[in-house]
Amino acid sequence: MAVSLKEPQDGDLAEVSEINVTPFIDVILVLLIIFMVAAPLSTVDVAVDLPVSNAQPQPRPDKPVFLTVKQDLSLALGNDSVAREHLQDVLDRQTGHDREQRVFLRADGAVAYRELMEVMNSLRQAGYLKIALVGLEDTGQGAAKP
Repeated sequence: MAVSLKEPQDGDLAEVSEINVTPFIDVILVLLIIFMVAAPLSTVDVAVDLPVSNAQPQPRPDKPVFLTVKQDLSLALGNDSVAREHLQDVLDRQTGHDREQRVFLRADGAVAYRELMEVMNSLRQAGYLKIALVGLEDTGQGAAKP
């Protein structure tokens, strides 16, 4: 309830039935300041001009080359075990010396990142630069392991 500070004629203070908007303006200004401070914090600071991709999905090769790193760090090309020192020779035989062919690299979940990088370096030294990492597709039906 608000009061008027004018001189009353009969000695009583009269009620003023006008809306006091000062508290409303104070609340709006506080909210404005909060949003002005919080908005820059929710954005990414790295400016990148991302290109638009219109590439068609690549067809899967008839005979893909799968290189597997097992849990014991041994290698398998397809279903056959391969020694690391003979990897280039076996790959050349299987691909017909086509080093532009993509090698699909699979690894057990227990394999350390360092070991996987060593296998990728071996592939690169052998001249196979097109490497695709293989993983399971997340269908959302099961809970993921931690």
